[in-house]
Amino acid sequence: MSECQSCSSSSCGEGDACPNQAEKAFDKRGVRSFIAVGSGKGGVGKSTTTALLAVALARRGLQVGILDADVTGPSIPKLLGVRDPLVGTTGGMLPPASPQLGIRVMSVNLLLDDPAKPVVWRGPLIANLLKQFWDEVEWGNLDYLLIDLPPGTADAPLTVMQSLPLDGMVLVTSPQGLAELIVEKACHMAEMLDVPLLGVVENMSFVRCPACGQSLDLFGPSHAAKLTERFGMPLLGRFPVDPALALLCDAGRVEEYEDKDLDELASALETSLKEASVKGAD
Repeated sequence: MSECQSCSSSSCGEGDACPNQAEKAFDKRGVRSFIAVGSGKGGVGKSTTTALLAVALARRGLQVGILDADVTGPSIPKLLGVRDPLVGTTGGMLPPASPQLGIRVMSVNLLLDDPAKPVVWRGPLIANLLKQFWDEVEWGNLDYLLIDLPPGTADAPLTVMQSLPLDGMVLVTSPQGLAELIVEKACHMAEMLDVPLLGVVENMSFVRCPACGQSLDLFGPSHAAKLTERFGMPLLGRFPVDPALALLCDAGRVEEYEDKDLDELASALETSLKEASVKGAD
């Protein structure tokens, strides 16, 4: 299926000038790279991976923001301990920053008087809000704007991927074959929309025995190699089930998480992004 077939615009025919293509050409307003983080499936640690990737990049001295596009299941403010209210200016809303590394965050939970209240909206309302998260927010100068996509391949992720000039997409999976099957759908969606696949992060890949340090395949053998081979993208990293990380996430202190693989994750992403830029220029 072509992008025109998935487009909601009725103002053009296939082959004519497309409004969605025109949207992709807009001014990036000081943001160097837009990276979507998705999975197609819930429960694989996509938001946690987004937060950790932001932490890894910020520790390199880069300016990072996160657009929390998971409107019905937002968790980025909680993970990063962002509690400051939004401040409005004549130019738009100012996204609050995380307490340690200054990662800027925009999420629907920052608009609610009670973050536990559900957002019971239909697709068009969610799509409009996601567009506002870019159009009406003063992100400032950023090296990276990470977009935490909602699960699935329907309205919300489609709106983000057609409305922002994405430089690439990072896929998050877990070892199970079922997760691989669903993540493969997200890979195909990215290809349909001409969004480069930057690589795969396998979350909950194993657990380390606290007594001997041996790695155990808690959820069975990894299927990440099948994805990387099928779609010609690198494995950016594998992360274990770590109770210490879970505690920090619950406390809103994910910026304090220390793991030697975090810097390698940031390095692998930047390398993959450069390679994708070269391919796109050829």
